[in-house]
Amino acid sequence: MYAVIKTGGKQCRVSVGDIVTIEKIDGAKGDVVVFDNVLLVVAEGHIHIGAPVVTGATVTGEIVAQTKAPKIAVFHMKRRKGHRKKTGHRQPLTRMRIRDISLQEETGNHGA
Repeated sequence: MYAVIKTGGKQCRVSVGDIVTIEKIDGAKGDVVVFDNVLLVVAEGHIHIGAPVVTGATVTGEIVAQTKAPKIAVFHMKRRKGHRKKTGHRQPLTRMRIRDISLQEETGNHGA
């Protein structure tokens, strides 16, 4: 069973037990986070595609660590002007362990 979730403007494929690195979300180590922007769920051979999200689907995860990405050097220069400026950037990240993927089956005809 796996799901595709949307967080931080990006999509991430997750399974139970995975440790994924996503854009920073608020919380401390050990906090439980529930993602309800689930775009796709594949369970027991059945594919549930959202339009845009799968209704009744949630992914639960636990924050493992709040970290930063490696530093990226940013260098600006204007030729022949003597202007040089060097800065850096480290993107804040959150490492999550996926605990559970749940899908509430809705009753009715699924178009099959």
